[in-house]
Amino acid sequence: MNNFAFHFIAHPFMSFASFNLPIALSNVLSKHNIKSPFPIQQEVIPLALNGKDVLGIAKTGSGKTLAYVLPILTKLNFFPEGRNRQPQVLILVPTRELAQQVLEVFKLFVDTNRNHSKTLAVFGGTSINPQMQAMGEVKILIATPGRLLDLVSSNALKLSGLQLLVIDEADKLLNANFKKELEDILKLIPGTAQKLLFSATLSPDVQKLKELYLNHPHIVQLEQAEEKLKLIQQSAYAVEANQKGPFLRYLIKSKDLNQVMVFTSSITSADKVTEKLGKNGINAMAVHSKKSQHARKQALADFKEGKTNVLVTTDLLSRGIDIEFLPFVINYELPRSPKDFVHRVGRTGRAEHAGTAISLISKEELHHFEVIQKKTKQKIELKNIADINLHGY
Repeated sequence: MNNFAFHFIAHPFMSFASFNLPIALSNVLSKHNIKSPFPIQQEVIPLALNGKDVLGIAKTGSGKTLAYVLPILTKLNFFPEGRNRQPQVLILVPTRELAQQVLEVFKLFVDTNRNHSKTLAVFGGTSINPQMQAMGEVKILIATPGRLLDLVSSNALKLSGLQLLVIDEADKLLNANFKKELEDILKLIPGTAQKLLFSATLSPDVQKLKELYLNHPHIVQLEQAEEKLKLIQQSAYAVEANQKGPFLRYLIKSKDLNQVMVFTSSITSADKVTEKLGKNGINAMAVHSKKSQHARKQALADFKEGKTNVLVTTDLLSRGIDIEFLPFVINYELPRSPKDFVHRVGRTGRAEHAGTAISLISKEELHHFEVIQKKTKQKIELKNIADINLHGY
């Protein structure tokens, strides 16, 4: 296949007006003070509007959701009229949280579309029956792979009328948990459908997916400098395992950290850390896979609104969730892979805003921390806390 590669060049004075979007969409952008497109939007939107297949390599927080939402809503009225239970647009995502986030972005604009397009998000962890009943006249469907296949096998919908497919977080969808499901879904997608594929990395699996399913794709890739976390100030502290709890509370209280995301290596650890924070007067909530969908959604909403100061989580939230202006991330425990470390730290310092990431390193984690630094080509000073009085924390 012929591939056309684009590399981002910043256009600080470019505006959304250059895309000739419908007036109603432009008005919503103005209403929400969204003036200049991010680099991923500058490149992807014109290609998508022109019906091209696109492979976008961009980290979470780069603005890719809007890069496909705006073309979809612009093009939707020109698609052939869809049949009952046959969506015209499908957006595949790896997590229910990302499905909800994408739905919220569509909700900002969907009422501006003269078809009042029905947009629906479906995912596991909730009853399938209401989702089956709501499928009716849906035009834009946001789905996790497992629930989508459940709906297809129940004859609740068909994908034969699909005009446009978006695969978001493709590298995560291609891991062992989703790979077979994704392959089964792609067999159901019409070859004529336009395809927009987004991934944080150009892994061998993503490359293979591009070659098998995309039609003469245009490749839009962030410069590697974006992955160097240049806006994020990183620091690390050598902490004994039994000091981590008191030192975490010391950081939060002494530095007055009002909005901080704390990452742990397990669900049990997340719950214990949250409980200890609460007992010490710090407003904290845990979010992980054993929490109900309602509890997870409410905790995220409270954190975004400032009602909760600390969100303690596993790698569930290291990708796919956009919390704007998150100033602090703390690695209470290190993740298994350097890639997960980058994604965790990347929760802060997003969309041109500075952020701070702090890692607590025990003796047992020291070697792994050195591996992470080597793999990510970073040098992070390891500070000593011997002079810090943790009494009372």
